[in-house]
Amino acid sequence: MGIDTTVFAGRPTKWDGLLDWLQMLSGAALILFMWAHMLLVASIIIGPGVMNAIAGFFEATGLAQVGGPLVFLLFLGHFLLAARKVPFRFDRQKTFWSHAAMMRHQDTWLWLVQVVTAMLILLMGTIHMWVVLTDLPITAAKSAARIQGGFWLAFFLVLLPMVELHVGIGFYRIGVKWGVIKDRERARFKRTENILTLTFICIGLLALARFWFLAVN
Repeated sequence: MGIDTTVFAGRPTKWDGLLDWLQMLSGAALILFMWAHMLLVASIIIGPGVMNAIAGFFEATGLAQVGGPLVFLLFLGHFLLAARKVPFRFDRQKTFWSHAAMMRHQDTWLWLVQVVTAMLILLMGTIHMWVVLTDLPITAAKSAARIQGGFWLAFFLVLLPMVELHVGIGFYRIGVKWGVIKDRERARFKRTENILTLTFICIGLLALARFWFLAVN
């Protein structure tokens, strides 16, 4: 049986190492942001007053107005850095999928999950950030009204697991790529990543449920 041994990577340059570092650092920063963002949004579970107080702090200090666009630029920059290694042409995608199926290597499939979720997050995350940043200040009542409209509930039920899968896998793959996670430790860290991902998905679902049942004046 013949095997396609086409190499997709371009000729290495002196910039590749720097770009890999920037990809890792931007990814790590976005992981921390998403975890913090999830916990802050989940403050609605405690009560709308808590969420409004946190959102008010970000508004009063200018972090929402300035930090929001900066996070979007970081988000876009990370996508562009990661896209260097994504096979966008159909023939390359077909070859990559066939190689992944042949090798049956779990970490290869994890990378493919990251690529697919990244495409969805790029579109849906941009929509979400645009809607929020053009409708400041953030309040519990305003967020609840969106969720109770129906469309945004379905939107977040798709976006939530996509983000948490992408973030959880990214956390694991950063550790593997940069030598923090050794080969013998991969199984244990994968279990930790799965637990962490499921935990944040559950927190997100509880927050969505709280918004859905929150009384809106």
